[in-house]
Amino acid sequence: MILRVAFNKKNYLKYIGHLDLMRLFHRSFNRAGVPIKYSEGFNPHPKFSIGNPLSLGIESEEEYMDIDIDYIPVDEFIKKVNAVLPNDIQIIRGKYLEKEEAIASLIAWAFYEINFNIDQKKEKEILEDIFTKWLSQEEIIITRLRKKGKKKIEKEENIKSFIGNLVIKEIRDTSITIDSLLRSGGNGNLKPLDFIEALDRDTCLNIDMDSVTTKRLALYAEKDNNIYKPL
Repeated sequence: MILRVAFNKKNYLKYIGHLDLMRLFHRSFNRAGVPIKYSEGFNPHPKFSIGNPLSLGIESEEEYMDIDIDYIPVDEFIKKVNAVLPNDIQIIRGKYLEKEEAIASLIAWAFYEINFNIDQKKEKEILEDIFTKWLSQEEIIITRLRKKGKKKIEKEENIKSFIGNLVIKEIRDTSITIDSLLRSGGNGNLKPLDFIEALDRDTCLNIDMDSVTTKRLALYAEKDNNIYKPL
């Protein structure tokens, strides 16, 4: 059976990388005594996967994981595993899947809260005008480094279609908080930092890049141009 769970990752644990997070969950499943399944062969490994791993240093309110497991009531699983996990990584909810679709293949969008400082205070109407004009461009080009064999090559990419929205959430003097829906997954991926760097490059905001903090609020799947939560 496949159990899909949502979990958070907060505070100092945002600095734990993906491989260390996988090891943490593996140890926690063992300590909790939950009946997770293992692969066969000489070196069996636990059968679970995390969809769309976070970049280092980003908090999240809601990540997803698929676990191949013998049946255990969802509430019991959550209680046992949360008891041995750190307080800043906790499972929020879970559900057994009727149809097995890998979580990594479903994720299409990520919803972020991004905070940054600008050099001068600006009213909300002015900021909204800046954002609207920026998003109305035919192209928003960034340069990415791609690996080709042993070499790294630069490649330009238009990220306009990777930006779902940009909404002002809060303004405190020169501190700006926005919410933004960004493309994520196999059909395109836009990192929040690349997004903010392009915004700073193309506008008069003069963003202090050292002040940028990011939190992922949600992940979404997409079907027939409709987005939805995969759990």
